[in-house]
Amino acid sequence: MPVLISPAEREYIINGVDHNIRADGRGRLDYRQIVVETGLISQASGSARCRLGEGTDVLVGVKVEVGQVDMEGDDEVIRERKSKRGRVICNVECSPIASQQFAGRGADDFNNELTQTLDRVLNGPQGGLNLEKLCIIPGAQCWVVNIDALILDYAGNLLDMVFITTRAALHNTKVPKTIITETEDGLEFDFSDDMEDAERIEGWENVPTAVTLSKIGSRHVVDATPLEELTIDARLLVTVNKDGKICGVQKGGSGSIEPSLLNEMIQTGGTIGQHVIQKLDEQLEREEKEASKKTGSVGKLGFFAAI
Repeated sequence: MPVLISPAEREYIINGVDHNIRADGRGRLDYRQIVVETGLISQASGSARCRLGEGTDVLVGVKVEVGQVDMEGDDEVIRERKSKRGRVICNVECSPIASQQFAGRGADDFNNELTQTLDRVLNGPQGGLNLEKLCIIPGAQCWVVNIDALILDYAGNLLDMVFITTRAALHNTKVPKTIITETEDGLEFDFSDDMEDAERIEGWENVPTAVTLSKIGSRHVVDATPLEELTIDARLLVTVNKDGKICGVQKGGSGSIEPSLLNEMIQTGGTIGQHVIQKLDEQLEREEKEASKKTGSVGKLGFFAAI
């Protein structure tokens, strides 16, 4: 990835964005093509891989296992709430071969930033997943949802792809049916061996996706390329669910965003995010119907998220 950009290149990109013509022919609010594959990792409970154009490539695996409920916390009310909920553990790692910026110690900080962003959304009040349904025995056992994302290649717009791939992987994830019985020693549980009884995690459809809006000059764009990212004054990460409701907003970059432009960027992020989720879910449903006819096949699908 280039670390420097000439004044002529910067002016070319800024002027192009101002006239709604980007270097690759897209408009300001156009995504590159997104190609999705699901069910690639046989040992995982669910998995997905998404490629953005000819560049950014993200693989997400979800592993569901039984663990202890989280009882940590100084507040008794918080501990009581946690004792009746399952857990979601996120980890994002950038492969050093994906980009030069992921090599060396600097990659650890970047990995932590991506992990914290994903974890903050999925474990927050707007995360979508019904964590209470993941509790098996209150105060004892629960389902632990481990989400591991690996960045295989990089060509910009990383966070958006991590969220889109995670949503597709959660759609592909199945949890075994739990059978709870009461004995003299208390509650005990067992699992159904019939995979037909396995169910998706309740609330996966409410998991938000992310739209990164980058301020370039006096305008903003979505799905910035690495070269465009070098001209960004500020960026705004907007997380939105399938109903178009804003779940979170996070500002990045050293530049400022005027209040009027800030409102416009948030509204744009909500509209585009809802559109992306709609297109993704349509393709996932179509793939599921095709997979039911061809057992064991891995579906490959693509869609444009242009507004």
